[in-house]
Amino acid sequence: MSATTKAILNRYWGYPDFRPLQESIVDSVMSGRDTLALLPTGGGKSICFQVPAMAMEGVCLVVTPLIALMKDQVAHLLEKDIPAAALYSGMHPDELHLAYNQAVFGRLKFLYVSPERLQTEQFIEALKRMKVCLLAVDESHCISQWGYDFRPPYLKIAEIRAYMPQTPVLALTATATAKVVDDIQQRLGFRQKNVIQGSFERKNLTYNVLHEPDKYGVLRRKLASMTEGSAIVYVRNRKRTQVVAEWLNSVGISATYYHAGLDAKTRDARQDLWMQGKVRVMVATNAFGMGIDKPDVRMVIHLDLPDSLEAYFQEAGRAGRDLNPSEAYLLVSPADIKKLHDDWMQSFPDLDRIKLIYNALGNYFNIPVGAGENVSYPLIISDFASRYGFAVVEVFHTLKILEREGFLLLSDSFDEPSKVMIKASREDVYGFQVNHPQFSELIKSMLRSLPGVMTDFVKVNEEVLAKKAGLRAEEVVTQLQKLSAYNVLSYKPRNDKPQVLFLSEFVDTRHFNLSKELYHDRKREAELRMKAVVGFVNNDAECRSVQLLRYFNEKTRSRCGRCDVCLRQGGGVSYVSIEAKLESVVQEAPRPLSEVVQQCAEFGEDSVLDAIRFLVDNGVLQMERDGALRQAENKKSRH
Repeated sequence: MSATTKAILNRYWGYPDFRPLQESIVDSVMSGRDTLALLPTGGGKSICFQVPAMAMEGVCLVVTPLIALMKDQVAHLLEKDIPAAALYSGMHPDELHLAYNQAVFGRLKFLYVSPERLQTEQFIEALKRMKVCLLAVDESHCISQWGYDFRPPYLKIAEIRAYMPQTPVLALTATATAKVVDDIQQRLGFRQKNVIQGSFERKNLTYNVLHEPDKYGVLRRKLASMTEGSAIVYVRNRKRTQVVAEWLNSVGISATYYHAGLDAKTRDARQDLWMQGKVRVMVATNAFGMGIDKPDVRMVIHLDLPDSLEAYFQEAGRAGRDLNPSEAYLLVSPADIKKLHDDWMQSFPDLDRIKLIYNALGNYFNIPVGAGENVSYPLIISDFASRYGFAVVEVFHTLKILEREGFLLLSDSFDEPSKVMIKASREDVYGFQVNHPQFSELIKSMLRSLPGVMTDFVKVNEEVLAKKAGLRAEEVVTQLQKLSAYNVLSYKPRNDKPQVLFLSEFVDTRHFNLSKELYHDRKREAELRMKAVVGFVNNDAECRSVQLLRYFNEKTRSRCGRCDVCLRQGGGVSYVSIEAKLESVVQEAPRPLSEVVQQCAEFGEDSVLDAIRFLVDNGVLQMERDGALRQAENKKSRH
């Protein structure tokens, strides 16, 4: 099997060999075993199901909650001439029907499915007729209520296994505690426990916690010292992404910002600028990063405390994917821990308040009791909150609780371009043109310029089509809508607004079933995750890497020797023995970094650079904008 899968890997992906652990995971899947694969961020999880599926007969069903990532992977597979499609909320019914038929009749190799789609009768009926060779569950920690991102629709995955009892399941995640690892296997109905797990240790990535009230000063020094590559700066507030990015640009550090509230075109454009290296720093909320595989990220800096170590580990892990030395910095000020506690309290509104907001949602969308199941509605949270007098933050957290309880699904805005498919036969289209000549130019333009429009949904730009047909863009939209009403074609206008999908029928709040016990259990689990973050930033006696590894149930006696704790303790680098030499070198005047390192060569380049980093962080040395080192004017004490 190994030779076959390696040949597939080389043919379609251009890699001569698998990364560490990938081959073991692929072999386990090929042998038909249920498998839980724990690979760190950037470990190449998609290869682990895509390669074996290509060697098997049938379609690979991929469950993932990330619509943007789903669409991106489908696009990449299609570029390799591998047939793939995706099913998610907000699609046109005809679009769904076409994808189901392609899967049932063996014309797809991969079918990506959002978890809420698993509950629909249409999906189940199609699944009964599919030949599924592999069930891949991405972000599988979402199935565990003890995880940091629990999603109730994931619980339906075990139910669909009954329709394909011989099909193996491959569960994938980058972060899971021991409790979550056991829960994943139980929830997915593993026939035997089978976990393939690499070390969570990232030897090239140094984790640092800096207690510093002047976060902006540290941020500037850190980014200015970065001689190559790019960086990500994470904050918790959308508005702050813009503030920080604009400030960085004002001090000469090229930056842009990203959050889920931006329209899809803007997000894509800014991501492309950063990916191409045209700006060095991306300031973002946690909406940025999933599926981003940029190898040269040298720094990830958190200006705010994350709400869990799982989230921090994933976000920090976006640095150093090329395996070159990289840094993660968590900047902490005295007020941060209180703010983290307040955020935790705000994220669990009172049960009566949740019911009130749920009821207001029904009024906002005009959904009668007993209706609304599997229907999507565009939702601008600020507009809804303003209309009913709620705080935006309590609405957001209520929606997240309702999502965790399985009432609805909230999606951030994403770019869904306009699509069209001509449903009528060529003969019927010709007859329609004869009887309705006012549509003739538009139909002829579509047939000429949109290849495949008679058999599949294709993307359409109304402005471009208008020029080809000699019409105004508004006329094209009107005619497409009328042709859809005539059942000549299916037209799905562009959508870039956030969506809320009701997973069950709307219920009377007098019979609103929100378990107090479950609510309090989840609140307590969230509190434990918050306390783990506080413990991590306050533990200045133990190597940062050791602390993180222990949280994920991995024991090690090996300190990294490079983090803020190790440097203070003299682990790996004895900066005390190097400091006198460094200070003497730069005493008279600033010196270029390369000259300083050369004059301290007896200590070793890596040790000198590590010591310089620590001494700059602690105000003993200062890095000029041109990269030269000098003594700090107000040298801080290290003791």
